[in-house]
Amino acid sequence: MLLTSFDPFVHEFDQLARRVFGQWEGPVASHGIMPMDAVRHDDEVLLRFDIPGADPDSIDVTVDHGVLSVSARRAGEYGEGEHPFIRERVSGAFTRRLHLDDTLDADKVEATYTDGVLTVRVPLAEQAKPRKVEIKTAGKKALKG
Repeated sequence: MLLTSFDPFVHEFDQLARRVFGQWEGPVASHGIMPMDAVRHDDEVLLRFDIPGADPDSIDVTVDHGVLSVSARRAGEYGEGEHPFIRERVSGAFTRRLHLDDTLDADKVEATYTDGVLTVRVPLAEQAKPRKVEIKTAGKKALKG
């Protein structure tokens, strides 16, 4: 099963950051912008994106030609008269793109958003699910494998 993240800008920035600052422990996208876990569970892949504080109406999940795109917006929370002097919480628009392999059924993608975590369920395609294969023997009764 192939599940790859691609974003040319992030890749180029990641390479530049590695040259300037040394080795990172992961891609730039996993360092605060929209971190994600991908796990296989039974006959599906679960993708969990951390996007706390995102407006649920701004979250958009699309699949187009095998590419899953997740985007969301988190607004800054500064009121009138507030002037931040330390700003570590990222705000703005965020997007992650993942290439879904043919072993995943892109037509049956589902998503839920609870407590700041967007969970995207992508079922395995029928041809990718494990199945029993009948073993035939010459001149004897077929064996069940």
